Amino acid sequence: MGRRQDLIDTALRLFYEHGIHAIGINQVLQEAGVAKQTLYNHFESKDSLVEAAVEHRDKLFFQWLESRMNSQPAGREALMEMFDAVHDWFNDRVPSLQRFYGCFFINTCGEYSDPDHPVHRRCAAHKTKVFELLKRHALEICTSETEADELANALFLLKEGAIVKAHVEGDLDAALKAKAIASRMISPH
Repeated sequence: MGRRQDLIDTALRLFYEHGIHAIGINQVLQEAGVAKQTLYNHFESKDSLVEAAVEHRDKLFFQWLESRMNSQPAGREALMEMFDAVHDWFNDRVPSLQRFYGCFFINTCGEYSDPDHPVHRRCAAHKTKVFELLKRHALEICTSETEADELANALFLLKEGAIVKAHVEGDLDAALKAKAIASRMISPH
């Protein structure tokens, strides 16, 4: 692993745990064990480091979620697996995603609220990518693209609501509650 990746990993860990604006560059440098010049050899600014951290988290999260969903036969089972996967994340059983501090992308958009800011756009792109993953599996059991779109939207909203409930209220079973609702929405095929 190179110094650039060390900086990204350290920044992501600190930003996710404490918030982006609560962490100064010097703390990232100190914990990564690199000099300020090394940072600026790889990144133009703190925002470019934040963008890299968002990209890295997107890659980690999406690969993990896609792998979990694809571990199931298809369709309904894959969609239900999403809730089991998220439940594991809430309960700190996914080491690659570190301890659960809510959704990094939601938290980051709270700090970069301008929808035209590159960091905000990257977070929104992540959410779109997750929605498309759900839709891909929904298409396996739905009779039309419209129906698949509606189902993917409903499941996406259940997942997002479960994330907020787990983070804000500490309800670590929120994903299982969302799964029960989703299960009633999708009859077995």
